[in-house]
Amino acid sequence: MPKRSMFSVLLVALAVTVASTTAFAGDGAPKISIRNQQFTPAQLTVPANTKVELLVVNEDGLPAEFESYDLSREVVVPGHSQVRIFIGPLDPGKYGFFNDFHQQSKGWIVVRHPAAD
Repeated sequence: MPKRSMFSVLLVALAVTVASTTAFAGDGAPKISIRNQQFTPAQLTVPANTKVELLVVNEDGLPAEFESYDLSREVVVPGHSQVRIFIGPLDPGKYGFFNDFHQQSKGWIVVRHPAAD
């Protein structure tokens, strides 16, 4: 197979892989807001075995830190701004997170298999 054709096949395979493993990308990303130093919603459900783009919006004027030992994530979210975090693919279960600058603020990512049709 010529090199150019092999490159095209690999490029298509990569595009299919990325499309099949990324959920909620772009404007449809699940969102967690930080308001009055609390996470809203405090529990978010996402599909199992899928890479998910999570939007964390800090509506407060003070910085916050989205931190999770379970998810191996630690991201500072400046006041009145937002960050995007990729999590997964994850096994079904419950994964905790908290605001390291206000540790009473806690939440959960619940990972479930999609319901069978």
